Amino acid sequence: MRYNLTDMIDTIDLGTLEYRKAWSVQEQIHEQVSGGGAEKILIVEHPPVITIGRRAQGAEHLLANAEDLARLGVDFVHSDRGGDITFHGPGQIVVYPIIRLNDHGLSVGGYVRALERSVIAALAQMGIAAHREDGAVGIWTGVGKICAIGVRIRRGVSLHGLALNVTTDLRYFNLIVPCGLTGRTVTSVQQILGERMPRVSHIKESLIAGLCHALQPGTLDKNALTGPPAQSA
Repeated sequence: MRYNLTDMIDTIDLGTLEYRKAWSVQEQIHEQVSGGGAEKILIVEHPPVITIGRRAQGAEHLLANAEDLARLGVDFVHSDRGGDITFHGPGQIVVYPIIRLNDHGLSVGGYVRALERSVIAALAQMGIAAHREDGAVGIWTGVGKICAIGVRIRRGVSLHGLALNVTTDLRYFNLIVPCGLTGRTVTSVQQILGERMPRVSHIKESLIAGLCHALQPGTLDKNALTGPPAQSA
């Protein structure tokens, strides 16, 4: 499905797709965008999978063994994104923007801030107060982390992105130390809003609209545009 929103980056909804296959799609589009092709934003929902980023200590934060993962039908992938360990699965909206940072006047840190701002804005429309925390990349609420962010920038073009828990079965996060942050909880839109939760299609459109706005030059503060590169988790 393609979203036809005015003045928006071309957005493609891949539906449900295995992590490795979605990663392959990202790589194909990354090659096109690196060569001057149209930027894209991919939306996808993954079957259950635990991914570990480039941080060496990520494996230490896996609490389940291979037999447990196989019994539960959870895949395991070493990813090239930034950050530590996280879970993707049904009920989670995953967004992979594939854009040229220079075209938007963004540093790596500024790009991560843009992702954060877009999620905060979308959640605010639903009545969820959310915020970012220094030293803990992602989006937080008063009852836990609701969105993980992990990116890679190669040849000035982004890969990977964000994962928002909407109706996610949060018990899967018991298999890991999410993002390597001991003692921190996770939450979801459904857990916070219950029956007041909007349609998933509305949440997707709000995320994309917020992201495209955040990527426009002039929408970020000076520190976000010029600050040092940010670690992602």
